[in-house]
Amino acid sequence: MKAAVLNRIDGKFDIEDVEIDNPVGHEVLVSVKASGLCHSDLHVAQHDFGVPLPAILGHEFAGVVERVGPAVEGLEVGDHVVGSLLQYCGNCAACADGRTFQCTDPDKVLRSTSQVPRLRRRNAPVAQVFGTGAFASSTLVHENQLAKIPKEMPFPQAALLGCGVLTGIGAVINTAGVRPGQTVVVIGVGGIGLNVIAGAKLVGAAHIIAIDAQAKKEDLARKFGATAFINAREQDPIDAVKHILPGGADHVFEAIGLYETSTQAIKMARKGGGIYIIGLHKPGETIDVEVLSDLIVNQVHITGVYMGSSNMKRDIPLYADLYLKGKLNLDDLVSKEISLHEINDAYEELKKGGIARSVITSF
Repeated sequence: MKAAVLNRIDGKFDIEDVEIDNPVGHEVLVSVKASGLCHSDLHVAQHDFGVPLPAILGHEFAGVVERVGPAVEGLEVGDHVVGSLLQYCGNCAACADGRTFQCTDPDKVLRSTSQVPRLRRRNAPVAQVFGTGAFASSTLVHENQLAKIPKEMPFPQAALLGCGVLTGIGAVINTAGVRPGQTVVVIGVGGIGLNVIAGAKLVGAAHIIAIDAQAKKEDLARKFGATAFINAREQDPIDAVKHILPGGADHVFEAIGLYETSTQAIKMARKGGGIYIIGLHKPGETIDVEVLSDLIVNQVHITGVYMGSSNMKRDIPLYADLYLKGKLNLDDLVSKEISLHEINDAYEELKKGGIARSVITSF
């Protein structure tokens, strides 16, 4: 199969032929029809997170089931599915409680070192990052990382359900529990931020303030439901938020992954408000919190968000249904459809911040 292989931690991918094994146990072989270019994959390709090389990234995908392992239940050949990097065993206490995003044994969905690797190149193993490796024409994943969707769902939009939508909307509904009439600030109008905005609109937030350093993001932010837009290059974002919401916001979502914006988020919340750190920070990065004024006096709570605190088997079909009923905007998330060979150029465009998502639909 053709795949975009990361051979060096330099943010560049090489298009190569890679061998993929047959499914065993609970594994499912999926023909990939669409794979989104998430910023998280770029972070992994540019910074040393300890991923062994060579590796195949890509975790936001949709496709068709080609083969199933003998232990697979609930999926069969021909089913349309969405994949996610959410790995969960299904047996630990967190999984039993429905908190699959907090699974304590996520590696159980992977093959052991004593087994034949799922992916090989010239008879040597190729790492399958996140257990998905979807920057390829096919992927071999555990059934726990797949959710079945209606066949009328278009593949490019469906692919984005697996990460950007799951994380953004999930952060609003599952993590923060935003209620109708509450106020929301979203820092960063990228793929995740747009879905936070969409989630806030979906639950009936009264004010949804979007913040970004690029003025051209305003139209897109408002299209997804933002009621105000702050250009962080032209004004102090903390002052601008306090001008609209003098007491601060009920909920502040940081969707970039920077020290500066994460620190600013803490100052934008009302007394007792919540700050939700979604953006992927560099390894070892810290943020400043004033214990007395921020935590004790102002009583804000700071929560790290992993995949929108989602249960993908429940949430992905729900969001697909909302899209098909016209209640969730996914069409405007798909900025461009590209071929696998265009992945490096597309990521260069993503770095400039002018688009929501490029989606690979030709392999």
